[in-house]
Amino acid sequence: MKVDGGFGLGAGDLAGAGENARASEEAGYDGIFTAETSHDPFFPLLIAAQHTSTIELGTAIAVAFSRNPMTMAQIGWDLQAFTQGRFVLGLGSQIKPHITKRFSMPWSSPAA
Repeated sequence: MKVDGGFGLGAGDLAGAGENARASEEAGYDGIFTAETSHDPFFPLLIAAQHTSTIELGTAIAVAFSRNPMTMAQIGWDLQAFTQGRFVLGLGSQIKPHITKRFSMPWSSPAA
């Protein structure tokens, strides 16, 4: 059974992200995942990749609607290459208030 953990920044401590990732790997976690809450979900994974070698790194949710599809593809491609195949991209549509208020974008239903 795989065991994954959340990988948050708490108070925004990017300086400790590498050590937190290394500690998760040493504790035996199979993966750590970030969520797009108050910080970008990708940057901490780049730092985590520099401090780990085996643990899977991914986004529990990255908001798809707030990004250009090509930009999202490039971020995923680059992280996949940098992590040597350990990156997992998890996308979400988010809810209407977040899209319209937080990201100031028009809302459209994600599915028919």
